[in-house]
Amino acid sequence: METHQSPLRSPAARHTGVVVLVVVLSGHLAALYWPRVDVTGPVASSDKVVHALLFAVPVIVASLAMMGWRWPALLLALHAPVSELVQHLLLPDRSGDPLDIVADLVGVALGVAVARWWASRGGWSEPPRPP
Repeated sequence: METHQSPLRSPAARHTGVVVLVVVLSGHLAALYWPRVDVTGPVASSDKVVHALLFAVPVIVASLAMMGWRWPALLLALHAPVSELVQHLLLPDRSGDPLDIVADLVGVALGVAVARWWASRGGWSEPPRPP
């Protein structure tokens, strides 16, 4: 069984990582469940990129702040279709889009790839402690 250690080794760094994760997840949830989003013009085509980033960034931050990427990736992959169903069924000014689910899952995969790449390179390196 493979064990994971947070790349944020000091208690202060882990605390900061958890705070950043809470902020990122708050933004993630606000963007997905805001009652009404009006996007027009050329920015409208960037919707799928935004969806991918909304799911990639939490995976990356969670993998740094916690231990590994598996649980964050699994939970966010499960959350992708749920968020679109909630938008479609419960938010009258929003609509669920199956292509958004695809973009969300691409974001999860991208987040996993970045987290694994970062871990393979040694992750965060902390400055040496004074003697």
